[in-house]
Amino acid sequence: MIDFSILFEDGEALVIDKPAGLPLDRPRAGGEALEDHLDAMRFGFQREPFPVHRLDRDTSGCLLLARNPKALKRFSAAFEAREVSKVYLGVVATEVKGEQGTIDLSLLKISSVENGWRMIAAKKGKPAVTHWKVVARKPGMTLVEFRPETGRTHQIRVHALAGLGAALVGDPIYGDGQGAARTMLHAAALTIPRVGKDPIVAHAPLPMDFDAMGFDLPEPADKPEIAVEDDT
Repeated sequence: MIDFSILFEDGEALVIDKPAGLPLDRPRAGGEALEDHLDAMRFGFQREPFPVHRLDRDTSGCLLLARNPKALKRFSAAFEAREVSKVYLGVVATEVKGEQGTIDLSLLKISSVENGWRMIAAKKGKPAVTHWKVVARKPGMTLVEFRPETGRTHQIRVHALAGLGAALVGDPIYGDGQGAARTMLHAAALTIPRVGKDPIVAHAPLPMDFDAMGFDLPEPADKPEIAVEDDT
């Protein structure tokens, strides 16, 4: 049983720190998935919580779960309306030029028998916008903060490649899969507004594999950039 860190909890929501390597749905080849652990996360409630949005298998960090159908509908609507603030940290496999900017590249899903499916930047795709800011650099790599406005499949991974000049370290689809045991992407923070209630606010500390990459992080200014804990 995975000991999930609970980042936020109340009567209608849970935010967990999803570990890298755990898919939300059962893989075709079998194996462990988040659905195996939902019953244990009832914590006395009648229903199992249900994921509101998606994180890739390799992506760690903030994942929102709704505790009832009404909450699921409201939270899903907030994501659809782009009212949710999402902050990711990713390690890009190049020394990124510039300090910050916005990537506005539409994304299209393609597939082939040889390579399976993937997303590409294409004018006839669905609109996708990601704001980015450099957090720290080291030779051949850059730690970047990503704030996506939209939530397209593989958005940050494709925008890193097409907009910043290189894929995320460890990405086996859009990069060479080298430099890390997984795609280095972490959902560091999540804020969901609510009518008549305080917003849901959650921060997930940097995992050990990010910390082990040895970036010189700036002094605390914005929590998602420097949230490092030794016992993650």
